[in-house]
Amino acid sequence: MAGNRTFTMIKPTAVAKGFAGPILAKMVSEGGFKIVAMKMTQLTKEAAQQFYAVHAERPFYGELVDFMCSGPIVAAVLEKDNAMQSFRDFIGATNPAEAAEGTIRKMYGTSIGENAVHGSDSDENAAIESAFHFAGTDIFG
Repeated sequence: MAGNRTFTMIKPTAVAKGFAGPILAKMVSEGGFKIVAMKMTQLTKEAAQQFYAVHAERPFYGELVDFMCSGPIVAAVLEKDNAMQSFRDFIGATNPAEAAEGTIRKMYGTSIGENAVHGSDSDENAAIESAFHFAGTDIFG
């Protein structure tokens, strides 16, 4: 990933409310990110448990897993210089109430758990999370 790609998921509530299109448009037009892989899918409980295994010991793990498999998500790999940090800044704080005005989580998130989008927290995790959802031949750019 070398710092120029990151991974995101538009979460079930944002997809259900019809926000996937506006969120993707904002990422590209305002954020300057290039989408190099994308798909709409629904996580099984097992896949959600595996994806969020790093949080297995945390009290919110079960609720997070249930939420993330409650409906379709949009998974994407994004490209831009310093992609991971740029995207984390662009989406805003985990808690939408604390996110800066104009960020995706401020605009589309409803709570800490339902904060509209996932963004990788390191270049290493971006590579792992991207590979979880996409084969190398499914990533372009």
